[in-house]
Amino acid sequence: MQLTEEQKFICDALSQKSKPVRIDKLMKELGVTDNAAFIGHLNELERAGELILSKKNTVVSVRGAGLVKGSIVTMSRSFCFMRRDDGGEDVYILVSDAMGALPGDKVIASVHTDERGFCGKIRSVYQYGSRTAVGTVKRFRGKLELHADAFYQSPIEITKNKIDAHEGDKMMAKIRYSPDGKKLTCSAVKIYGEAECARVCADAIIDAMGIPSKFGDEVLESAEQINAAGVTQQDIEGRVDLRGEDIFTIDGADAKDLDDAIFVRRVNEGFELSVHIADVSHYVTDGSPLDLEALSRGTSVYFADRVIPMYPEAISNGICSLNANTDKLTFSAFMIFDSDGNMLHYRFEKTVINSKVRGVYSEVNAILDGTADADIREKYACVQSALHDAYDLYQVLDKAANRRGNVHFSSTESRFVLDENGVCVGLRERESGMAEKMIEQFMIAANTAAAMLAEHAKIPFIYRVHESPDPDALERAAMMLRVLGVDTKKICGNPKPSDIDAVLSAVKGQPYEEIVSNVLLRAMAKARYDTEPLGHFGLALSDYCHFTSPIRRYPDSFIHRMLSEYIGGKPQYSIMKKYYGKSVDAADLSSEYEIRAVNAERRTEDCYMAEYMSGFIGEEFDGTVSHVLESGFFVRLANSAEGMVHLDDLPYDEYEYDGLASLRGRLGGKCYRVGDAIRIKVAAARIATGKVSFVPAGSSEGTEQY
Repeated sequence: MQLTEEQKFICDALSQKSKPVRIDKLMKELGVTDNAAFIGHLNELERAGELILSKKNTVVSVRGAGLVKGSIVTMSRSFCFMRRDDGGEDVYILVSDAMGALPGDKVIASVHTDERGFCGKIRSVYQYGSRTAVGTVKRFRGKLELHADAFYQSPIEITKNKIDAHEGDKMMAKIRYSPDGKKLTCSAVKIYGEAECARVCADAIIDAMGIPSKFGDEVLESAEQINAAGVTQQDIEGRVDLRGEDIFTIDGADAKDLDDAIFVRRVNEGFELSVHIADVSHYVTDGSPLDLEALSRGTSVYFADRVIPMYPEAISNGICSLNANTDKLTFSAFMIFDSDGNMLHYRFEKTVINSKVRGVYSEVNAILDGTADADIREKYACVQSALHDAYDLYQVLDKAANRRGNVHFSSTESRFVLDENGVCVGLRERESGMAEKMIEQFMIAANTAAAMLAEHAKIPFIYRVHESPDPDALERAAMMLRVLGVDTKKICGNPKPSDIDAVLSAVKGQPYEEIVSNVLLRAMAKARYDTEPLGHFGLALSDYCHFTSPIRRYPDSFIHRMLSEYIGGKPQYSIMKKYYGKSVDAADLSSEYEIRAVNAERRTEDCYMAEYMSGFIGEEFDGTVSHVLESGFFVRLANSAEGMVHLDDLPYDEYEYDGLASLRGRLGGKCYRVGDAIRIKVAAARIATGKVSFVPAGSSEGTEQY
């Protein structure tokens, strides 16, 4: 919530007081004349978690009283944990001190330290979460219980079963306290189907994460009308006509929302790159039903068996998709690069294009490496010159990125193969070829140019920011990597991006390359959206944004409007007045919804991975220890599957955890550490929770821990 000047004044005044103050006394102190408006401000500030109002007509400032804001993240029968908004350590809270709060609730608490660490007592619940949970129905002593997938660590008794849940069902339930307030109970809200089915689990995860999956009638009707109208002559008027250029797209074979096209040619200075992006802002106007729906989603969400689009298919796969041999409206970035990859000039234009080829990554890779057959060569004949110029420019830009210190993390994405029933029957690491890397560099260039334009114009904007890593987090990562024998001197203190990349380059091709990449990646700050140009550490860029995917990311769609108005001649002050407040809200919501989407995608991937591995129970594989905990360690297989070997399933010993990267038996001396090769046997795979259990090869049995 963005505070008004009046609300900021009230907060600042209250922050000087550490104890509650009567509202009438505060009004007198501040010279309030409009009592109703003042009470309205207090109510809004309470909803924002800035203060606490009591029934005794007193108010206390969260800041002034030294209270802490946060969210309840997990709960068991007797205690819960609050995750602090300020990034501090999680706070332990007894259920008796929780004021009825449940996971997902936003709360204000008083915090102290004792032998247990940070402990607290909730003073106020200022925003309630969904108060629902998704999990598996199980039977215990004749009663049905919900074993939640997340947040609730203890089974919850199902006291109302009007929907007729059965053991083994995947279920969404409404959570509540019992009348005496001593335990949690729940009632069925929705039954999804058999819990040991990844597709069913994906349905439940979508609901559990609050991801909108259906469009309303008004939104669908608006999208259909726009798509049916097509590209008219009136739409084209005033645009730069590029339909005669050999522009083309390159995407995955199964992609349907084609939002970017390219053209490259040599010029006197070096190269001209033009990146043509679907002009979504021409069709989706500020504050329209389509715009508000996209804001509520923030991003398209991609699962193994489906896509939940940000816009209806009539927009994403229809009017805005840059399909070949079809006139399309685009917002284009034109950039000139010298032979060293320096961007000498850029400009943005509203254009109309007609893509000559619907390129596919695998086909372009075949052309670039000389393995393309005659049919593929014929398909790309009309753009052959532009394609080879594009490859030459890519090499130039890649070298420039390496010089500035672009950090090259190893990719660990999985590719799932599903059968006709949606069951995962194949799993392997997703490969990225030269064509994928080429398009990535071109999109980075266009995103950089858009951010530079906004910075120059001083207009409200949404930047993609990736701040420098926390030195303490890097030090912890360095300690872990030193166990592997990695030289970490460069990454301690305040390293440059090139210092991080130097460590990654040093382990390139080593068995633990991916592990080093993951350890350093976890130490990095999380990329997010902000209205200030704070730079992008990972790309070693001072100006960066997301401009190139307006079909599937809201920030791109939003900044298209501001840039469109700027290049159209609208005064800077007018753009500032219209978009400043909206840009703050859009940046915050887009960051929040991106995290939501990523978490949902990861959780469903875990379910599909477990579904695939469930077909290999009892079989042995070679793997690598990827992460060590006090309770055991994770092993990653060559097919990208990952499972845990639990302490109880290791040969008997008194194991000691070094707090970083290894478990060592005090009696026998056996050591398991990050990077070690190990042969394991698949002991269990729980699709409902997405957990896979391994045991060392040769073990007679395993203990299922999930």
